Amino acid sequence: MGATSGVAGAGGDGTGGDGAGAAEAVRDPGLQPERTRLAWRRTTLSSTVATVLAVKAALHGGVSTAGAVVCGLCCALWLGFLLVAQFRIHSLARTAVPPAMAPRLAAAAVLCTAGVAVCAVGLIV
Repeated sequence: MGATSGVAGAGGDGTGGDGAGAAEAVRDPGLQPERTRLAWRRTTLSSTVATVLAVKAALHGGVSTAGAVVCGLCCALWLGFLLVAQFRIHSLARTAVPPAMAPRLAAAAVLCTAGVAVCAVGLIV
């Protein structure tokens, strides 16, 4: 018995070839779409908590004009991230093979997340 008899690509798969064609023809995503959906939900929950804490910090010492503006901006950014996340979650649920995320949506998610972080820092300092 050779050490490579059960290794894919060594001819041990019964096809007589390297077995790469069969593996590339059918891609089984397994639980990857589900894990990705759950990650988007966790990130949305984290963004929600950060926004709620930012609003609490803005309103803690009384309402100021600057605090209200930053609070409103933080809420708008959170809403933008929520929309991007929900769109992505629904697009992952539609098909068995998840499509690639559009660069525009990825950029929007990054900008909303960074914006919420900047607003939170602005309210703390």
